[in-house]
Amino acid sequence: MITTLSTDWGAAWGMAGISVGVVFAILILLVGVLYVFSAVASGKAAKEADAAKPKVVTGANYIKSKQADIATASDLDKVAIATAVYLYMGNQHDEESGILTIHHTDNTAWHAELNRHL
Repeated sequence: MITTLSTDWGAAWGMAGISVGVVFAILILLVGVLYVFSAVASGKAAKEADAAKPKVVTGANYIKSKQADIATASDLDKVAIATAVYLYMGNQHDEESGILTIHHTDNTAWHAELNRHL
């Protein structure tokens, strides 16, 4: 006995259309949420960048501001700057020979374990 499948193609196409529509709606919602987060983050980053920008000082005020910066620098900062200037002006640096020396040994730990079993 042969039974035929009776399929309601209208309902099948309707279900497929609804499922595809739901997927695209979620994707559009996700893109919108990411766009909003991006706008908020770039706004905060722009505000932080503006706050971090150094103020431009010219003329006599420039000299006064630099003197104030030096006066408030810690002793370690001053020592680091003095050392860097001294080494730069004296052109002192390590002299490297350019020779690489490798000492070959036959009995490394793993090799000794291998030789014990031979």
